[in-house]
Amino acid sequence: MSSFMRVCKAVLAAGLPVAVLVAAPVRAADVNVVGLFPGRALVEIDRGAPHVMRIGEQIGSVRLLEADGDAATLEIDGQRRRLRLGQSFAPVVQSRHPSAILQADDHGHFFANGQINGASMRFVVDTGATLIALGATEARRLGIDYRRGERGTSTTANGQIAVWRVRLDSVRIGDINMHQVDAEVSEGPTMPFALLGMSFLKRTEMHRDGMRMTLTQQY
Repeated sequence: MSSFMRVCKAVLAAGLPVAVLVAAPVRAADVNVVGLFPGRALVEIDRGAPHVMRIGEQIGSVRLLEADGDAATLEIDGQRRRLRLGQSFAPVVQSRHPSAILQADDHGHFFANGQINGASMRFVVDTGATLIALGATEARRLGIDYRRGERGTSTTANGQIAVWRVRLDSVRIGDINMHQVDAEVSEGPTMPFALLGMSFLKRTEMHRDGMRMTLTQQY
């Protein structure tokens, strides 16, 4: 048992008023069960501080119906849900904006399969990159005549390399499809993927939840 759970059991054993632990009611965006006791449950609502709830008690749109050592049954926004310890419920939020969900690898990097100008491309999210960046080999595979772009230089760990600024006709990831996106092509070491930089990301709303990132197109 964690120290957090021991504290919670001590609070219940002492018979402290539940109101001490309850914040002002809010509409639940998500619900997580973090503690279970006979007739009571320790619940996080909308990712806030844990609340000790008794059977029949309601906080915002969340009401505790049953609780035992196995699970808690709650009414959430009018729907009955049975959640075990550690389980959570989050409502599906419908959005009129296209979105894409990315999953992190074991090193915490977010990769995505997508398209550039209609051809397949592997991306890795890089918020430190001003533009989408790809190597000359991949640019040629995609049919990009990058040497007609604006020439410049970029400083890397191995010194300066030549780069060309180009404009991509389209970049697609998931349901997001953007047009006229600035990019940079380098003749440095070959990269097996493109860096998904801020010329694309700044036009999205980025939300990270653990190992998952959701991009929602804004314009």
